[in-house]
Amino acid sequence: MLAALRPTNPLPWLITLFCLIWSSVFAVARLGLAHCPPLTLLSIRFALAAVVTLGLALALGERLPRGRALLALALIGIANHAIYLGLSYLGMRHVPAGLTAIIVSANPVLTAFLAAMALSERLNGRKLAGLALGVVGVVFILRHRIVAGTDSAVDMLWPLGALVALSAGAILFKRIGLNSGGGFGGLTVQLSAAALFLAFPAWALEGGLGAVQAVPEFWFSLAYQVILASVIAYAIWFHLLRVSTATAASAWHFLIPPLGVLFGWLIMDETVMWADFAGIVPVAAGIWLVTRAPERR
Repeated sequence: MLAALRPTNPLPWLITLFCLIWSSVFAVARLGLAHCPPLTLLSIRFALAAVVTLGLALALGERLPRGRALLALALIGIANHAIYLGLSYLGMRHVPAGLTAIIVSANPVLTAFLAAMALSERLNGRKLAGLALGVVGVVFILRHRIVAGTDSAVDMLWPLGALVALSAGAILFKRIGLNSGGGFGGLTVQLSAAALFLAFPAWALEGGLGAVQAVPEFWFSLAYQVILASVIAYAIWFHLLRVSTATAASAWHFLIPPLGVLFGWLIMDETVMWADFAGIVPVAAGIWLVTRAPERR
């Protein structure tokens, strides 16, 4: 009887957990940014997360990547962690967490086209229609905010750059990461490379650890980012990349705009507009089309 109640496909649960963590971390990060500069916060987060994942890798008996695998995963870590989140956090000094989540959620569109060129993944009519619907929903939300005058188009360049970095990281992982090492050992390499990449600019531009205000709100934000975002969410994300195509895995980012706006309102009391939630209709339809398995003949 217990076996009958056990879920046969864990992917829906993993995807749900990933989307909840990924969309909420933007708002939680803003709590930490009120007490610590962005690059310093990220370098601390990556260093601590690397220690956690190294411990998990050793406990599970995983071998750390070496040689070419080490260099490949370090490059992926710089793109998928340091540059992507560095630009996102720098942008969140001016851009609301919910809006940052909206822009970054366009990742499936860019990833799909990059995957078609670099990975020879097929873009059939159904996927194109789904991606188009997702874009319509995101653009609808974004345009309404710009017209209303609540957000600046110039400030959006930061999260747009983050979007490019995240999509490029997904393509790199699919192209060289799957056979170059994975698991917590591979994640340790990525996090360590990201921490080292940001360490010098954090010290030179922000003053390093001296700029940190060690208040309880900062520690809560840091712990949330280290354990849930850098360890659990990224482990789920790379698992999704391993078991599906880059386009299908990244398509679930379309769930993040409404969730990101919701968490921004709950945690940071950010302004929520009716358009923020109206855009979820085409977004949900786009997810269904892009991720739906093809019919068997």
